[in-house]
Amino acid sequence: MAKEPRPVEELSIWEDARAMIRKARKEGIETVHERLDQQTPHCKFCELGTTCRNCTMGPCRISAKAPRGVCGADADVVVARNFGRFVTGGAAGHSDHGRDLIEVLEAIVEGETKDYRITDEPKLRAIAAEIGVATEGRTVMEVARDVMDAFYADFGSRRKSISFLCRVPEKRKAIWAKLGMTPRGVDREIAEMMHRTHMGCDNDAPNTMIHAARTALADGWGGSMIGTELSDVIFGTPTPKMSTANLAVIKKDQVNILVHGHNPVVSEMILAAAREPELIEQAKKLGATGINVAGLCCTGNELLMRQGIPMAGNHLMTELAIITGAVEAVVVDYQCIMPSLVQISGCYHTKFIDTAAKARFTGAIHFDIHPHNAMEQARKIVGLAVQGFVERDPGRVDIPGEPVDIMTGFSNEAVIKALGGSLDPLIQAIASGDIRGAVGIVGCNNPKFKQDSMNVGLAKELIKKDILVLVTGCVTTAAGKAGLLLPSAIDQAGPGLRKICGSLGIPPVLHYGSCVDNARILQLCAALANGLGVDISDLPVGASSPEWYSEKAAAIGLYAVASGIYTHLGHPPNILGSETVTNLAVSGLEDLVGACFVIEPDPVKAAELFDIRIRAKRKGLGLSE
Repeated sequence: MAKEPRPVEELSIWEDARAMIRKARKEGIETVHERLDQQTPHCKFCELGTTCRNCTMGPCRISAKAPRGVCGADADVVVARNFGRFVTGGAAGHSDHGRDLIEVLEAIVEGETKDYRITDEPKLRAIAAEIGVATEGRTVMEVARDVMDAFYADFGSRRKSISFLCRVPEKRKAIWAKLGMTPRGVDREIAEMMHRTHMGCDNDAPNTMIHAARTALADGWGGSMIGTELSDVIFGTPTPKMSTANLAVIKKDQVNILVHGHNPVVSEMILAAAREPELIEQAKKLGATGINVAGLCCTGNELLMRQGIPMAGNHLMTELAIITGAVEAVVVDYQCIMPSLVQISGCYHTKFIDTAAKARFTGAIHFDIHPHNAMEQARKIVGLAVQGFVERDPGRVDIPGEPVDIMTGFSNEAVIKALGGSLDPLIQAIASGDIRGAVGIVGCNNPKFKQDSMNVGLAKELIKKDILVLVTGCVTTAAGKAGLLLPSAIDQAGPGLRKICGSLGIPPVLHYGSCVDNARILQLCAALANGLGVDISDLPVGASSPEWYSEKAAAIGLYAVASGIYTHLGHPPNILGSETVTNLAVSGLEDLVGACFVIEPDPVKAAELFDIRIRAKRKGLGLSE
């Protein structure tokens, strides 16, 4: 018997989302919320992490009645194996994103593309100097080639550490060295985790967890950081600008193209093609007033940061954006793209277009985009979308609400520039207590939560306590729709944060980029620690992923903790079947790396936990409240 659908008021805090869920139900279109209901209750063994499918002697389920698998592995070993592989999947995803940017840089250096170029030469030279590449008297292409080679080497197996360890405080590097946690190479750590978790290898849960942290660190300080920095070099370092967000950024009178995924390599070309006069003229001849490119999830964040394009929504808005009936094309690259989008696109005139060999979707229209043909392919995609405008059924178009203004573009470079050229004013504001600390709220939506209730709720509670908030990924759209990405949001902040942000004309919640750009937050924490002569774990900072769901989020959380940052999750990973692994995550890591995970589904209580942590760290630094 079919379950009664949950009331839309329980599914999202947003009226534009609720309106589209109602429309989907009226039109008989299934969304993520109905599919979650169909899949519940979930398997308890899977939720606890006590199932193992790593060999064909099983699969095994560990319980009190059957405490060991066929091979003899107990709950601790099985849970650690599963969590290690889960983290490794996330590290592989974000780091492969970084590899793609190296490949674009290689195409630029080798003269194999005319579509991409080095946009921020000063940043390239600054990065080169950091990682030991000579810059004096050399051309930009000579420097770029050596940077490319250094970053490719960071994915290999021959080094003892990765390039950006130069940014890590010495005290933190010593901790990693002592624990055997220093990341040596992205692919090396990923491959070793797969080896360790093969049957008959690493059967000591804490040892497996240490390597999981090492793998995550290779992502955070390696693959992800490379992806962020090279995106800036190639497409430009973000600077503050205004834009808009929510489903109302979709235009009734224009050709609407939504870019979705994580990698700006494709979406930047789609945007460039959509701005070409010839294609705009084609759209007008078919009755549209122009071409509108809007973003979903992290590739949207990338374009938002650099180009100011509007954001249609985050993870749980992706299906609902199509249900407006006004989207001509959804163009995707990879990661966080629900296969259901193909089916929902088929219920309308929407063209669903995939562009990456590593992320094909059955039923999609495929365009194979590479550096040598990117603009040519982008023009074809935009042309296809333009032609689709005449296929739209006006009677099925429903675009709810009005766009909400947001401020974006807060890279580390932009923040330092706003502070007059150094981090000293920020350090002084922290020392005085005007800014008591900072928390990065990152990541996802999960249909198990009322959409964005935790993301927005936590941000609001933190700024009340004079805690600066940095947001990345899907939290960005949530904070923007809630009005928190505007300077006027200082009215919701504590007196100290209100004073500092008011003097700078910035919001108390700063948009720091896509989820791969959590590397910016790592870099900022390291710079603050180096400026104070302390370890990252000594800082009054924290991280949170309230509504997380993905392997990437687990990798992010683990590299934050391993870097010394106290990290909150709204719900636990699938580790509760092992007391050893659970205790290590929520307390034992504190003794090893100076930080740990905390699980709390209530945003008010989570903010109180951060407040206690920040108060203790301020006291440790000799700072008053």
